[in-house]
Amino acid sequence: MRFDLLTLFPELVAPFLTQGITRRAYASGQVQVQCWNPRDYTEDNYRRVDDRCYGGGPGMVMLVEPLERALAAAQSARAQPGPVIHFSPAGRRMDQALVQELAHGQGAVLVCGRYEGIDQRFIDRHVDLELSLGDFVLSGGELPALALLDAVTRLQPGVLGDAASHEQDSFSDGLLDCPHYSRPEQLGADAVPPVLLSGHHEQIRAWRRERSLWLTLTRRPDLIAAARADGRLSRKDEALLSAWSAGAPGPDGKTCL
Repeated sequence: MRFDLLTLFPELVAPFLTQGITRRAYASGQVQVQCWNPRDYTEDNYRRVDDRCYGGGPGMVMLVEPLERALAAAQSARAQPGPVIHFSPAGRRMDQALVQELAHGQGAVLVCGRYEGIDQRFIDRHVDLELSLGDFVLSGGELPALALLDAVTRLQPGVLGDAASHEQDSFSDGLLDCPHYSRPEQLGADAVPPVLLSGHHEQIRAWRRERSLWLTLTRRPDLIAAARADGRLSRKDEALLSAWSAGAPGPDGKTCL
């Protein structure tokens, strides 16, 4: 798997590749990452990559030609051309389903915009997918690109210490993950839930599912609706959700009404 980043600030990317659990994937070459600076593909003495916006207004716009040359260089360095992803507030919201899809692919070329944005003609000509992290604005596309890299890389075989770790992540089954506990068993007045100390795997599984459902219902009810639409809820899940929606107390003794 290979990711090529078109970025004016490759120095922001380099430290990310040597830190954290995902670094093993980059060090081994399991996931390859290379940066391409559009400034290196300019043809004027000032290495200009941006200019004023037609029609007036604040901010500068990234120019098409340096980006096109950088993109051509990136694609030619790949075994086969990859999909081009641009990070934009107008893009599709990035989610775990998309991450899982990309994790089984060949990688991509990630276009990191800056300033007021990228000349629309580059987007129209070359971009296959626009992505957004959420309803807020960042200074550039590098942080979203790193977020995508991290999310996809951690799903690669052997990257996480336990291959089942990502299967229990939030969103992997459409729901939020359950709460987790570690040592000490007693922390002041707060104790680890006894069922987690029981060694009874089926009871632990049921406890975790119940907490996952409750957390999702109270924090992200939209995910419950999506899980229903996809048929990912069991009859027992639905019975719990119906009881809570009717006013029965949840695992923490509170109601969702």
